[in-house]
Amino acid sequence: MRKLVALPVLSADALSSVAYGPEAMLAVLVLAGTAGLDFTTPVAAAIAFLMLAVGISYRQTIRAYPHGGGSYIVAGDNLGRIPGLVAAAGLMTDYVLTVAVSIASGVAAITSAVPSLSPYTVPIGAGVIAALLLGNLRGLRQAGALFAAPTYAFVLAMLALVAKGLADAADRGFHTAAAPPLHAAEGVGALLVMRAFASGSTAMTGIEAISNAVPAFRPTEWRNARTTLTWMICLLITLFAGVTAVARLDGVVPRSGETVLSQLAHRGFGSGPMYVVTQAATAAVLLLAANTAYNDFPRVLFLLARDGHAPRLFLRLGDRLAFSNGIAVLSVAAAVVFIAFRGDTASLIPLYAVGVFLAFTLSQAGMVRHWWRLRDRHWRKSLFFNATGCVLSALVLVTAGITKFTSGAWVSILAVGLFLLVTTRIHHHYEEVRAALRLHPHAIEIPASPGGAPPAEPSPAAEGVPPAAPSAAPVRPMAPPHASVREDEESPEEIRNLAIVPISTLDLAGMRALAYAASLRQPALALHLSPGEAEADRFRGYWDRWGDHLPLEVLVTPYRATVAPLVHYIEALHAQQPQLTLTIVVPEIVTRRRRYRLLHDRTASRLRRALRLLPKIVVTDVPYHV
Repeated sequence: MRKLVALPVLSADALSSVAYGPEAMLAVLVLAGTAGLDFTTPVAAAIAFLMLAVGISYRQTIRAYPHGGGSYIVAGDNLGRIPGLVAAAGLMTDYVLTVAVSIASGVAAITSAVPSLSPYTVPIGAGVIAALLLGNLRGLRQAGALFAAPTYAFVLAMLALVAKGLADAADRGFHTAAAPPLHAAEGVGALLVMRAFASGSTAMTGIEAISNAVPAFRPTEWRNARTTLTWMICLLITLFAGVTAVARLDGVVPRSGETVLSQLAHRGFGSGPMYVVTQAATAAVLLLAANTAYNDFPRVLFLLARDGHAPRLFLRLGDRLAFSNGIAVLSVAAAVVFIAFRGDTASLIPLYAVGVFLAFTLSQAGMVRHWWRLRDRHWRKSLFFNATGCVLSALVLVTAGITKFTSGAWVSILAVGLFLLVTTRIHHHYEEVRAALRLHPHAIEIPASPGGAPPAEPSPAAEGVPPAAPSAAPVRPMAPPHASVREDEESPEEIRNLAIVPISTLDLAGMRALAYAASLRQPALALHLSPGEAEADRFRGYWDRWGDHLPLEVLVTPYRATVAPLVHYIEALHAQQPQLTLTIVVPEIVTRRRRYRLLHDRTASRLRRALRLLPKIVVTDVPYHV
């Protein structure tokens, strides 16, 4: 992407937080009445400094990880598996709450302009989540000017709002307008100031988005990404400081039924077209910010599944080349949170800071370890910046966890703990299954493949599988004209059978399926789906070392789909050889504990459903119990 496009697309989450960050800070300070509002400027200055420090820290992350370095990757690479999982937990919590908070704030912008819609806040928000779910399942992607326009419109509207507010303040000599009568519910103290600081710091969510998407930039990618991040931080600090300053000068405080931004827009622009534009731009950019989570949440789930910490179903792409399962999980989780808190932004904010700053802290701590180990050019400067970002992020994390624990932060802390428990149990199960499926110790040793666990080793024990006759020639997927195929065989001699064994790796489950297919004494073919040419060549090498007992066909499916390429291949083969009865022999892992069954694919049942209308197709599964 060009920088002018990348800036609004990747900064929507961060910049849109101006719609609720300052208000969240003021909502805490106002509890102490007028005396509490006197701390607005120092608290806002501290948050602006935090934005600057964390932004500079992520510039170092981009330099160290020019191919993209999210918190899970950085923490896992430098601090170990468990810190990486904790960072992933923070990210997942952050993405779920990004959807819930952004939509809650967007709906608030709408209901501020149209108060009659206030009773329908929850249905409107739930409808927006459903729309995002359907759109992303159909392959909706952020694209160019379509998604850049709302962010630029919001930035221009906020700059105009701040400029008008400052101009009006200049006319009265920058004297602070009197706030409405306030009743202090508590006194001014360190705890109140810390709570306000933690609440206002939620305006920083989304700062890491650019460091995650470095490969999306035009060359030189890392340099353009750092430039874009710098512009984003400058805009974020300007908008946050400007909105906070105008709110303080105008004496605007949070109130039920209308957001702070709406109050400022009413004061500056009246109820005319500019007010409508400001509210519409705010709602649009918040919707866009919610949609950014639909790109990042499934990607983190994919990385977790690749590393064996999440069910493998999250590796699969849907028909529209979207991670459908991850998208569905995000939508359900966000809808539950949104409905449980009745779409109230103020109630959701205490949950937000924990996930955001947990990921920030571990990412920056990982970068400190990275520079300490690498010690390349300018490593001391980079280490200092990342250490500063780590300490400040940890300070906000601890502050939010303590001061907002009873207000809802306990929910995020509990979610992180449960996430860690579940992912470690899943990883332990996959390790047990991998050990159970590993071929015999005297097999040929095969080196580990990059990016994942080594495939199981080929075993001489499998050489007992008798060789089969050559299979039909490989074909490419095409539309099968099978309407005229007849199924009128009445004796075994009339059936011409070809067994096809889809095999992903050379392990005991796959070998058992191959042995079963060969035992039918009919032609048999092994079929391997590979995500790339390099992996395909690697598997062919394993196959040759095993002994090449059966013909092998390799299909390259770069989108990691499984069932669709298999169905297309089978349909094409059936169209070219309609006289054949095709028996699809699928190895299947069967766990004795029911709770682990969702962790393993049900390829046989999915194939059976997809091929049900195709004649002369038999799908059978060969179970392997672990």
